[in-house]
Amino acid sequence: MKDATTQFDEIDRWNYMDNEVGYKENVVDKMKNVKNSQFAQPLFEFSGACAGCGETPYIKAATQLFGERMIIANATGCSSIYGGSAPSTPYCTHDDSGAGPAWANSLFEDNAEYGYGMAVAIKKIRSNMEDMMKDGMESGEFTGEMADAMNAWIAGKDKVVSSEEATAVLRPMLEKAESKVGKELNKLSHYLIKKSFWIIGGDGWAYDIGFGGLDHVISTGEDVNILVLDTEVYSNTGGQASKATPVGAVAKFAASGMKTRKKSLSAMAMTYGYVYVAQISMGASQAQTFKVLKEAEAYPGPSVIIAYSPCIAHGIKTGMKSAEEEEKFAVTSGYWQLTRFNPELEKEGKNPFTLDSKEPDWSTFHDFIYNEVRYTSLQKGFPEEAERLSHIAVDDAKWRYNQFRRMAEMDFSK
Repeated sequence: MKDATTQFDEIDRWNYMDNEVGYKENVVDKMKNVKNSQFAQPLFEFSGACAGCGETPYIKAATQLFGERMIIANATGCSSIYGGSAPSTPYCTHDDSGAGPAWANSLFEDNAEYGYGMAVAIKKIRSNMEDMMKDGMESGEFTGEMADAMNAWIAGKDKVVSSEEATAVLRPMLEKAESKVGKELNKLSHYLIKKSFWIIGGDGWAYDIGFGGLDHVISTGEDVNILVLDTEVYSNTGGQASKATPVGAVAKFAASGMKTRKKSLSAMAMTYGYVYVAQISMGASQAQTFKVLKEAEAYPGPSVIIAYSPCIAHGIKTGMKSAEEEEKFAVTSGYWQLTRFNPELEKEGKNPFTLDSKEPDWSTFHDFIYNEVRYTSLQKGFPEEAERLSHIAVDDAKWRYNQFRRMAEMDFSK
């Protein structure tokens, strides 16, 4: 066994990389592509999640893109445990700006409403700030350059770049303000830049206990982003079956294999027509994951991102070190599909639905599921049932894929 003290050899390397090399997000545009995004500082680190956890890379990537503006409502579950086990948190501030994600955990059943409340509250605060500025300009309290800066902020307050540019000009002026209203606006100046609202949780929350709230929130049309870390099982509480558990998988309360088809949360969300919906799997396509995160955050309405997340509860035979490869295998075998539904495209006369994954190699489907103990254990205990359910599982996967393919082939040009 390797002597733990040898880790001290890494201290000088860490200090060199941290102090001398640093991050390069000011050298390249981090929003341009996957490669550039990884030069940005992650504002989520050292989480303490299980080694190889399939959930954490999605959160890490989101903080690299939007972390300085993120306000996160996190459902109880694995992501709340590794996200905020008092007195520590893996969320951190940016070295240059000092800004970082604002994070809070709510109950299992009301996290979507919790995040929605944050979005509505801050939307109201910013609206009040706009009214205060307009009243101040009308009364003559704010004139000249101050008035110009306020008008620029009002015009672009709901756009990220515009609000950042206007804030850079307006904030220094507010810091020197002498009037009562000016001082009050200065106290609220951390709301000047448009925030990025994220509601995060697992499939137990999104598909089951918190689904009613999730459904309510997307129905409001509010500009929030919902990230569902789909492990297909209640991971944090010991591996109970959820509505995301597929046919044939073994879990607590499904000891002889799940008998019913996995709920299609993406299909349900798409029925609203004005919700951005996507399914991603980072190991299968980093580019698609990157594109979805950007599109969802930029979309001026609710978005739902469902991220395939290998879990230690799956019992991957090659170990959790192979989580990214398992994510790729899930897509190439047809077990999981990469999709995007962007309502903005329909306004242009285009099909809003895109099937991003290629035709699967269905001959590898059983190779995929039998690389995981949650499926192979059924063969040992109930071999005949395992055989029956494995055929249903591949039929279900083909059914889902064909449903998505038909949607992708629809003509919206007329």
